[in-house]
Amino acid sequence: MAIHYVAEADEILEGKSKIVQIEGRSIGIYRIGDTYYALHNRCPHEGAPLCKGPVCGTTLPSDVYAYEFGRKGELVRCPWHGWEFDIKTGKSLFDEKVRARSYKVQVDEGKIGIML
Repeated sequence: MAIHYVAEADEILEGKSKIVQIEGRSIGIYRIGDTYYALHNRCPHEGAPLCKGPVCGTTLPSDVYAYEFGRKGELVRCPWHGWEFDIKTGKSLFDEKVRARSYKVQVDEGKIGIML
């Protein structure tokens, strides 16, 4: 597995992302806290540029007529049809079998590397 260094760690602010190209693949890098995650920039539904969608949260299971918002900054919403994916795992919120491809990220001496 090769590591491709694509950005400086301080380039990506908390809750933000950066889209990079590696070997013909478009990949979004996200920062949640002090940890970095990477997702393929393609929604599995209809191929939308997933990483151009907003970083968001979602409503959590709650009582009737009560809406509890949570997971702020942990999800990305597809810009075309609103499908939501967990940035940390790539899993969709509606079906564990549907997922965006995720990549391992390694930070060395302030440089972000994606493992392909």
